[in-house]
Amino acid sequence: MNIEVLKSKIHRVKVTQSELNYVGSITVDENLLDAANLIAGEKVQVLNCNNGERLETYIIKGERDSGIICLNGPAARKASVGDIIIIVSYATMDFEAAKEFKPWMIFPDCDNNLIK
Repeated sequence: MNIEVLKSKIHRVKVTQSELNYVGSITVDENLLDAANLIAGEKVQVLNCNNGERLETYIIKGERDSGIICLNGPAARKASVGDIIIIVSYATMDFEAAKEFKPWMIFPDCDNNLIK
Protein backbone atom coordinates (compact mmCIF):
# COMPACT_ATOMS: atom_id res chain seq x y z
CA MET A 1 0.00 0.00 0.00
CA ASN A 2 1.20 3.50 -0.85
CA ILE A 3 0.25 6.64 1.05
CA GLU A 4 0.82 10.34 0.56
CA VAL A 5 3.01 12.00 3.21
CA LEU A 6 4.54 15.41 3.84
CA LYS A 7 7.78 15.73 1.84
CA SER A 8 8.75 19.40 2.23
CA LYS A 9 7.53 22.41 4.17
CA ILE A 10 8.45 26.10 4.15
CA HIS A 11 6.79 27.33 7.32
CA ARG A 12 5.45 30.89 7.63
CA VAL A 13 7.01 33.01 4.91
CA LYS A 14 5.78 36.47 3.95
CA VAL A 15 4.26 37.16 0.53
CA THR A 16 6.47 39.85 -1.05
CA GLN A 17 4.77 40.20 -4.43
CA SER A 18 1.54 39.46 -6.22
CA GLU A 19 1.36 39.35 -10.04
CA LEU A 20 -2.20 38.83 -11.25
CA ASN A 21 -1.38 39.18 -14.96
CA TYR A 22 1.05 36.27 -15.08
CA VAL A 23 0.65 32.71 -16.32
CA GLY A 24 0.32 31.29 -12.79
CA SER A 25 2.31 29.64 -10.00
CA ILE A 26 4.37 30.70 -7.00
CA THR A 27 7.86 32.15 -7.27
CA VAL A 28 10.14 31.20 -4.34
CA ASP A 29 13.70 32.31 -3.49
CA GLU A 30 16.12 29.58 -4.63
CA ASN A 31 17.73 29.45 -1.16
CA LEU A 32 14.43 28.38 0.35
CA LEU A 33 13.84 25.83 -2.39
CA ASP A 34 17.23 24.23 -1.83
CA ALA A 35 16.81 24.11 1.94
CA ALA A 36 13.33 22.56 1.68
CA ASN A 37 14.34 20.13 -1.11
CA LEU A 38 11.84 21.60 -3.58
CA ILE A 39 12.35 22.07 -7.33
CA ALA A 40 10.96 24.26 -10.10
CA GLY A 41 7.77 22.79 -11.50
CA GLU A 42 6.97 20.79 -8.37
CA LYS A 43 3.33 20.80 -7.29
CA VAL A 44 2.79 22.52 -3.95
CA GLN A 45 -0.05 23.46 -1.68
CA VAL A 46 -0.10 27.04 -0.39
CA LEU A 47 -1.83 27.70 2.93
CA ASN A 48 -2.60 31.31 3.82
CA CYS A 49 -2.41 31.92 7.58
CA ASN A 50 -4.13 35.33 7.26
CA ASN A 51 -7.33 34.34 5.48
CA GLY A 52 -7.48 30.53 5.51
CA GLU A 53 -7.22 30.19 1.71
CA ARG A 54 -5.64 27.00 0.37
CA LEU A 55 -4.53 26.45 -3.21
CA GLU A 56 -2.44 24.13 -5.33
CA THR A 57 0.05 25.41 -7.89
CA TYR A 58 3.61 24.79 -9.03
CA ILE A 59 6.95 26.37 -8.19
CA ILE A 60 8.96 28.84 -10.23
CA LYS A 61 12.53 29.32 -9.06
CA GLY A 62 13.10 32.87 -7.80
CA GLU A 63 16.33 34.82 -7.58
CA ARG A 64 18.67 33.49 -4.89
CA ASP A 65 18.98 35.75 -1.79
CA SER A 66 16.00 37.85 -2.92
CA GLY A 67 13.54 36.64 -0.28
CA ILE A 68 10.90 36.57 -3.01
CA ILE A 69 7.60 34.85 -2.40
CA CYS A 70 5.31 35.87 -5.27
CA LEU A 71 1.86 34.52 -6.04
CA ASN A 72 1.24 34.67 -9.78
CA GLY A 73 -1.86 34.53 -11.96
CA PRO A 74 -5.11 33.42 -10.30
CA ALA A 75 -3.21 32.55 -7.10
CA ALA A 76 -2.60 36.29 -6.68
CA ARG A 77 -6.28 36.60 -5.69
CA LYS A 78 -5.74 34.25 -2.75
CA ALA A 79 -3.17 36.32 -0.81
CA SER A 80 -2.04 39.89 -0.34
CA VAL A 81 1.49 41.23 -0.02
CA GLY A 82 2.44 40.82 3.63
CA ASP A 83 0.30 37.72 4.22
CA ILE A 84 1.99 34.80 5.96
CA ILE A 85 1.82 31.50 4.09
CA ILE A 86 2.99 27.92 4.45
CA ILE A 87 4.21 26.04 1.36
CA VAL A 88 4.01 22.23 1.43
CA SER A 89 4.62 19.36 -0.94
CA TYR A 90 3.80 15.70 -0.58
CA ALA A 91 5.30 12.42 -1.79
CA THR A 92 3.75 9.03 -2.39
CA MET A 93 5.59 6.12 -0.83
CA ASP A 94 5.22 2.66 0.60
CA PHE A 95 3.46 2.62 3.96
CA GLU A 96 6.42 1.01 5.77
CA ALA A 97 8.95 3.39 4.18
CA ALA A 98 6.75 6.32 5.19
CA LYS A 99 7.10 5.34 8.85
CA GLU A 100 10.84 6.07 8.66
CA PHE A 101 10.73 9.05 6.28
CA LYS A 102 11.78 12.45 7.64
CA PRO A 103 10.44 15.47 5.70
CA TRP A 104 12.47 18.58 4.97
CA MET A 105 11.04 21.44 7.03
CA ILE A 106 12.43 24.94 7.23
CA PHE A 107 11.41 27.90 9.37
CA PRO A 108 12.67 31.14 7.75
CA ASP A 109 12.88 34.45 9.60
CA CYS A 110 10.42 37.34 9.13
CA ASP A 111 12.32 38.51 6.01
CA ASN A 112 12.14 35.07 4.32
CA ASN A 113 15.79 34.33 5.02
CA LEU A 114 17.13 31.02 6.25
CA ILE A 115 17.98 30.96 9.92
CA LYS A 116 21.56 29.79 10.32
